[in-house]
Amino acid sequence: MTLPFNPPAAAAPMLELQGASLQMGEVQVLQGVSLRIHAGERVAVVGANGSGKSSLLRLLHGLLRPTHGVRQAAAHARQAMCFQHPHMLRASALANVSLGLWLKGVPWREAGLAAAPALARVGLGAHARRWAHQLSGGQKQRLALARAWALRPDILFLDEPTASLDPHAKREVESLMGQFAADGVTLVFSSHNLGQVKRLASRVLYLEAGRVLADLPVEQFFIGTALRETSIEADMFVRGELG
Repeated sequence: MTLPFNPPAAAAPMLELQGASLQMGEVQVLQGVSLRIHAGERVAVVGANGSGKSSLLRLLHGLLRPTHGVRQAAAHARQAMCFQHPHMLRASALANVSLGLWLKGVPWREAGLAAAPALARVGLGAHARRWAHQLSGGQKQRLALARAWALRPDILFLDEPTASLDPHAKREVESLMGQFAADGVTLVFSSHNLGQVKRLASRVLYLEAGRVLADLPVEQFFIGTALRETSIEADMFVRGELG
């Protein structure tokens, strides 16, 4: 794994939130979030269940709009997102990728030609004709990654991408995430697996009750004294006292 990426101060961010809050009905999901995501970063979003991780990813991706505050995204940056439980169409693995491209405006013939390399990229070339719902959990997650990779995203959001997978499937998905990052894709992912965060992230955001209480380079996030100076709650989370 490469060293943590530290963007120059003058670099324009790919994404920026300025005082962004999100309210759903009576629930304040996110509160006053301000952050920037730069090209080349690998940002892990951590926190206890209900802290707002999934909502923050959706807000950054543009699936949700802030109730208050501002979201700004670079016009040229292509985005994609993989969910914890990806939806599989009742079709073959090849058709799942092709349809994803077609819905993005790619002509059907071109979409079909691009789908096979995307499946091969994630190790599913031999399963192109299998129905997606017949695949294992790990294979479905890799199929979701193939759909995302086929879009050639500059930034990829992943919501708990390995949460329900067995150890072997987790390693496969982590390996693909690392390969995508090495290819220059910016990653923003949520995770409860702190080992995974150490292996893949260059930066960590810690959420508590919808607020970002810590935003640190990964090597500092796991140093107790540095973390305690930033957030007592985040330090407790790392030590397993919150979850």
